Amino acid sequence: MENSREKNIQRAKTENWDVAVIGGGATGLGIALDAATRGLKTVLLERSDFAKGTSSRSTKLVHGGVRYLQQGDIALVREALRERGRMLRNAPHLVRDMRFVIGQYRWWERAFYTIGLTFYDMLAGRLGFGRSLPLSKKSVLSEIPMLARENLRGGVVYHDGQFDDARMAITLALSARDAGAVCINYAAAENLLKDENGKICGVAARDAISGEPFEARAGIVINATGVFVDDVMKMDAPETSKKVRPSQGVHLVVDASFLGGGSALMIPKTFDGRVLFGVPWHGKVILGTTDTPLDEETDEPRALDSEIDFILKQAGVYLSKKPTRADVLCVYAGLRPLAAPQKNSAKTKEISRSHKIYVSESGLVSITGGKWTTYRAMAEDVLNRALKVSEKTAAPCKTANLKLHGYKPDADRSSWNYVYGTDAEKIEAIIAADKTAAEKLHPNYDFTRAQAIFAAREEFAQTVEDVLARRVRLLFLDARAAMKAAPAVAEILARELGKSANWQKSQVAAFEDLAKGYILG
Repeated sequence: MENSREKNIQRAKTENWDVAVIGGGATGLGIALDAATRGLKTVLLERSDFAKGTSSRSTKLVHGGVRYLQQGDIALVREALRERGRMLRNAPHLVRDMRFVIGQYRWWERAFYTIGLTFYDMLAGRLGFGRSLPLSKKSVLSEIPMLARENLRGGVVYHDGQFDDARMAITLALSARDAGAVCINYAAAENLLKDENGKICGVAARDAISGEPFEARAGIVINATGVFVDDVMKMDAPETSKKVRPSQGVHLVVDASFLGGGSALMIPKTFDGRVLFGVPWHGKVILGTTDTPLDEETDEPRALDSEIDFILKQAGVYLSKKPTRADVLCVYAGLRPLAAPQKNSAKTKEISRSHKIYVSESGLVSITGGKWTTYRAMAEDVLNRALKVSEKTAAPCKTANLKLHGYKPDADRSSWNYVYGTDAEKIEAIIAADKTAAEKLHPNYDFTRAQAIFAAREEFAQTVEDVLARRVRLLFLDARAAMKAAPAVAEILARELGKSANWQKSQVAAFEDLAKGYILG
């Protein structure tokens, strides 16, 4: 297998690195890509799978943040809108323009939202997606046929981006690899290495699959571990105060018939003052999200009943077909790494989503906060800071206009293969070599055995969860269907990765146990 994981671990422990990145979510992968394209020798270590945490559990939006505009955070919105445009330009096979509709139920709303969203468009400048416009009642219902009709007067349409978050993360890992970086999943940082002067000079890690410890020595170490950023900072200095306040966001996935059209619904004011979205995604609709402060971080956060009820109740106010718990195909939760002190009593919806960078006395550079849309700008910012601190020189940042792996404009979105961009040809080649690879993993979905084979050979997949949660997304679309597909995926991975029959059985059992947490009982 090209760039095999074992070979990468061997390289990690035997070569000297300019940059070691801890964390394989959006920010960490963005940093690895930025560093590698600047000519820096880069290694990235992720303790689970790439985008296992927050970065695969978003609302699937590439957006400026309309509600941040309401809060007056103009600088954050302007930066996010600029980055939104760059994401579309650099990865058109993964990011697309989507129409968002706000229904008007009171006389003043259409003018109010049209004015605000016109300002939103102006902030995007040349990187804008399209103009916001008032809509008649008839036009609103043609875009979202299932919108509640009682007292509906009309509405407003605006444009924002929609994407597949985990696929974008895998694309960043592949882009970083293309640029010369070594990205390793299931490699857990257990401690930080320091020289005789107490300065950080690398990472002590463990291969989570073999259990073997190894060390990666690097001139710069960047901590990009999201909600777990404090854990790594405490490895460096145990007395460090907490820098992250996790906030849980929950999403429900339901059938596309609940919206009935191709446009997204934006509810600008929910019961708790937040916004709520109904977003078409891979033939389903995502409803969300919540903003619940938590005290503890976890790899597998679980939705609270109160959060599920809130989304169903709020969506039911605006949809003529009211979703119930029985309609939910998948429920998933993610933790936002808000850059705020643990004791801050402000509501999480009022805490800024802008990122923060910390540099310790020993030279550990940590980043927290931010959002998917600004991953590239965050990476550039933190790497510039790290270079300044380390007095290391590198080429200027190149990622603003860098076409990502698989770049393919005008991708045909009629089949799932569009997410691969130009790599779709490799999947077709797998099928050409073995016709059985065209068989579906589940009869109701288009995902094939070839895609699971490709995930193992080319996309770093090591487990059934890697494939069904983050390579083909079936877990996030229909958790029950994913459970039924698990045995076929385990059999494919066992063959591709040289694993035993016992491994195969344990993988199926582990995935079924995990998937139960995505199903409403």
